[in-house]
Amino acid sequence: MTPPPPQPQPPGPDPAADSAADPCPGPGPLVVLFGATAGALGPDLGSDETDLILLVWQTVEPRRRQVGTLHKSLVRAEAAALSPQCCEASGLSADSLARAEPLDKVLQQFSQLVSAEVALLSGGPYMLCTDGQQLLRQVLHPEASRKNLVLPDTFFSFYDLRREFHNQHPSICPTKDLTVATMAQDLGLETDATEDDFGVWEVKTMVAIILHLLEGPDGQLFSKPEVVKQKYETGPCSKADMVDSETVIRARGLPWQSSDQDVARFFKGLNIARGGVALCLNAQGRRNGEALVRFVDSEQRDLALQRHKHHMGVRYIEVYKATGEEFVKIAGGTSLEVVRFLSREDQVILRLRGLPFSAGPADVLAFLGPECPVTGGADGLLFVRHPDGRPTGDAFALFACEELAQAALRRHKGMLGKRYIELFRSTAAEVQQVLNRYASSPLLPTLTAPLLPIPFPLVAGTGRDCVRLRGLPYTATIEDILSFLGEIAADIRPHGVHMVLNQQGRPSGDAFIQMTSAERALAAAQRCHKKVMKERYVEVVPCSTEEMSRVLMGATLGRSGMSPPPCKLPCLSPPTYATFQATPALIPTETAALYPSSALLPATRVPATPTPVAYYPGPATQLYMNYTAYYPS
Repeated sequence: MTPPPPQPQPPGPDPAADSAADPCPGPGPLVVLFGATAGALGPDLGSDETDLILLVWQTVEPRRRQVGTLHKSLVRAEAAALSPQCCEASGLSADSLARAEPLDKVLQQFSQLVSAEVALLSGGPYMLCTDGQQLLRQVLHPEASRKNLVLPDTFFSFYDLRREFHNQHPSICPTKDLTVATMAQDLGLETDATEDDFGVWEVKTMVAIILHLLEGPDGQLFSKPEVVKQKYETGPCSKADMVDSETVIRARGLPWQSSDQDVARFFKGLNIARGGVALCLNAQGRRNGEALVRFVDSEQRDLALQRHKHHMGVRYIEVYKATGEEFVKIAGGTSLEVVRFLSREDQVILRLRGLPFSAGPADVLAFLGPECPVTGGADGLLFVRHPDGRPTGDAFALFACEELAQAALRRHKGMLGKRYIELFRSTAAEVQQVLNRYASSPLLPTLTAPLLPIPFPLVAGTGRDCVRLRGLPYTATIEDILSFLGEIAADIRPHGVHMVLNQQGRPSGDAFIQMTSAERALAAAQRCHKKVMKERYVEVVPCSTEEMSRVLMGATLGRSGMSPPPCKLPCLSPPTYATFQATPALIPTETAALYPSSALLPATRVPATPTPVAYYPGPATQLYMNYTAYYPS
């Protein structure tokens, strides 16, 4: 579009004489900027995630009260469909936009034209001035991020004309209720109401408002620009911190592999507080697709709420209000060790999972290699441990930059000893959550109900007459196990299938099976070991009734033998229960408890002699062990 001819300007004073007479010459050149998208306009600009289609700008030299040429450029949008509101207001069509330049070309032309015009007027750096925050924060920065465009530094600071007007006229109305029309009306400015060229009237009126404001008392006018953060800053959060609930949102539907930098990129253009991204973890310590995000003020939070159902890749993200207490609960910590670990700023955090329990700092540093050094060497590693000091197999590592972190991520599923190690992007909030979970979680849940007898007896065996199944699919049922064992299933004792639940009451991938004899248990292990069930191979290992009972009470059973339970639990047995060691304290699920014994063995195999009865909590307080703590995946 051909720009209109330059407007005649009144002669101004000599710049050199002006600057010599006034030691405080005032603000530098201002570039008044207006833009529109293919969707919503006004206060909802940018809320529908549509592309920019129009930029209109004009340069103002405040010290000499001079105005440059007005420019208008169409922008080619990837989605050419225009909303009815945009079509009616702009008069544009999809055909006219199809002939326009893409956004990167328009921004390049904008920088060239503005730089040349500013050099003619006064020289020096210039600053953008917009009507409100939406154009830069909700449109330009998010769209540039989606299209992987690098915006010039000019677009990271600007003046909000509404805020500048409110600073000089605070009694008229709140900043959010101001518009170009209301500001011009309050100042008594006469504008050309016949101007029908979309965007031109807005820019001309904004220029007139600026010139009128500059005629009044200077004060702090155009002295404190709005700033858009270029980079998200990580940092720790304490349980004692006070977080304003008007600054926190909850984002749902994130891809599970998202990092805090991905969340910050989704909210590009908005200022997130330092350490303000807290990725939430589920009961198993894995990310659940939610994050709590804390912004620097309530205005930024309100703009973030307008991004409800905007897209991160192919997924849309839901954005809701949250409270400061929720943020502190997720991101806050009390450990001085974590505070020291996170005290280094601008560090990229990676999480290592599945480490051998015997691995130390030297082993981890050797695993990562010299091409991706950890910041501070061993001081840049944080190992996660149980309250009694036992390792969990998790650790966190700090890296100085994104390039080193990416090099370390290429070691994902590399071998350390006989174990493969998983590496993930992590956050300061995730470090706090993981440490808090292991520091506060008890080894066993507390019993709050009386012990009740189960409705069927359990048979105590002799020798290694049990088998242990490891690596079961989480969806495996007792019927799947019987089918997996085949004809060996005929030698299972009545009610002898016991599926182990984790601390959240979900399948852990382990199960114990009582066989009629040690010979049948050995035959089951030899025939079914590493046999495939639903695309997973299952380990089948013989074990004794005593080992099975002790493992279910908290001991660990590995290839090197049995290690004792982490604590003694005399309260789990009634005083009169003298045969506890002989009768395994097994933990069947509801399915296992209801599985009829006649389907497992003929009636003639049921022992005729009475057997001891094992005791369990009631259904509301079902006792189960945290198997994920002792056998981490």
